[in-house]
Amino acid sequence: MLMQLKLALPAWTARGRNSSRNLLSITPLTNHLACPSTRLAVGTVQGFTFRTRIPMILFTNDYTEGCHPAILEALMRTNLSQQVGYGFDEFSAHAIELLRAQLDSPTADVHFVHGGTIANLLVLNAFLKSYESVIAAQTGHIFVHEAGAIEATGHKIEVAATTDGKLRPADVAPLLQKSPPYHTVKPRVVYISNSTEIGTTYTKEELTTLSEYCRANNLLLYLDGARLPMALAATSDLTLADIARLTDAFYLGGTKCGALLGEAIVINNPALQPDFKYHLKQRGALLAKGRVLGVQFATLLQDGLLFELAVHANAMAQKIARVVQELGYHMLTVSETNQIFPILPNTIIDQLKDEFGFYVWKQVDAQQSAIRLITSWATPEEAVDQFVAALRTAHSRA
Repeated sequence: MLMQLKLALPAWTARGRNSSRNLLSITPLTNHLACPSTRLAVGTVQGFTFRTRIPMILFTNDYTEGCHPAILEALMRTNLSQQVGYGFDEFSAHAIELLRAQLDSPTADVHFVHGGTIANLLVLNAFLKSYESVIAAQTGHIFVHEAGAIEATGHKIEVAATTDGKLRPADVAPLLQKSPPYHTVKPRVVYISNSTEIGTTYTKEELTTLSEYCRANNLLLYLDGARLPMALAATSDLTLADIARLTDAFYLGGTKCGALLGEAIVINNPALQPDFKYHLKQRGALLAKGRVLGVQFATLLQDGLLFELAVHANAMAQKIARVVQELGYHMLTVSETNQIFPILPNTIIDQLKDEFGFYVWKQVDAQQSAIRLITSWATPEEAVDQFVAALRTAHSRA
């Protein structure tokens, strides 16, 4: 498809010729990246060939933008304040105080780290003995997307196949049947995500049932909360205080919900709290400038900003989901969060790829695939409207 774009080229493009303002005909080239942020195009001006990149609208993830402006403002405002290091600064202390209040847990042990994979690695390595394993759904982030980080510490991940990415007692029970004793790994931690890697969420009843089962079977329950703000925004009967009460530990995600970077590890079980900072230091996660994380979480937790951003992210995805279903297409999973997985004809997917970045998640059959669309705290409604319009157009041509 030939496109006419008005581009202001720098003078060097035409090697010194006066061509800084030209109308160009450019042809987009296929970009072989799974989810490019731009599409490559080639064109000519006054006999010279050039390459350029045209920005795409990305629905690839919820960390494609930087951070909420309030965080930048807070970082600037506090920039020259002298503080002690390694998370003992006053900003981190204030953030911990805010979080404990929302957890209704004054004794919760809180540690800020820079990312989700390191959070999972720290927690599981600290909680597991050398012969103990962690149980996860087969879609679990620690099993699929962390390059074997947990296994690299010597701990086995035992997986259960589930259709919705969630674990229930019936999924865990078969993995506890080990024989003979002392010849196999011993399950100790149950790892779940909320929301899951495929956009589904736990109800309060589901989480309560799983929590009670774990405690009855001497298992620790750990929740990966990379998108916990979105899960709670989509689940009316579950709160942060419930999460603290029902899990032994979890982390609250910031990276995917408005922070520049950062996650808050929360250890609720008093027996697991002592000396956790040693694990942070050994793994390179105890930041000298821990204030950078403290300022961000204090900003996100003050006046409910974190959950306001989660509500927006969910609303943008659900607007797309409604149109997908209106056009008669199905979803791979039922999701009320900011991750949706429409099943579309491959011909339509190919058309959408020209303008939008997203992942093709799973081939459903020879003619259809499920794609993953993720909206963020910063996704403008105009971008959603453009996607919806493009989808309607592609549908009308199918």
